[in-house]
Amino acid sequence: MALSEDFLHSDDLHPIDIVETLAAHHEWDFDRVTDDQIAMAVEGQWRTYSLTLAWSAQDETLRLISTFEMDPPSDRLGALYDLLNRINDQVWTGAFTYWAEQRLMVWRYGLVLSGGQIAGPEQIDRLISSAVQAAERYYPAFQLTCWGNEAPESAMQVAIAEAYGRA
Repeated sequence: MALSEDFLHSDDLHPIDIVETLAAHHEWDFDRVTDDQIAMAVEGQWRTYSLTLAWSAQDETLRLISTFEMDPPSDRLGALYDLLNRINDQVWTGAFTYWAEQRLMVWRYGLVLSGGQIAGPEQIDRLISSAVQAAERYYPAFQLTCWGNEAPESAMQVAIAEAYGRA
């Protein structure tokens, strides 16, 4: 059954209500922080990612922020920022940034729903899975650059060499 079949077509459907239903469906730990914000933990292969989705009615945007802790050596920050530029040149559905003060790697994306548009459950599910997939894909490159002393261009080869199929 498609995820959208769980929802009645209604003009009163709040995007965070959809996110909450998806989190329950996937059995993710979540906390409905406010009516317009939800925080959850999504287990990946490399890490557990902290995701926050927030609805801004003012600018009609559903914002997603996915984070994981990262505290690279200070002498590797230049290489990390070079790597981030290389990664962000390849991704289309969001962008990575490093928040040094909080020691967090961050994936950000804003889904604009102007004119009263409503994001469907499949679209929101894809938004969340894209954030986790991006972190999973580039996590080894972050590790190689920051702690393996690999050059960013070399570390990118790990992310570019995607595996296909199943073992």
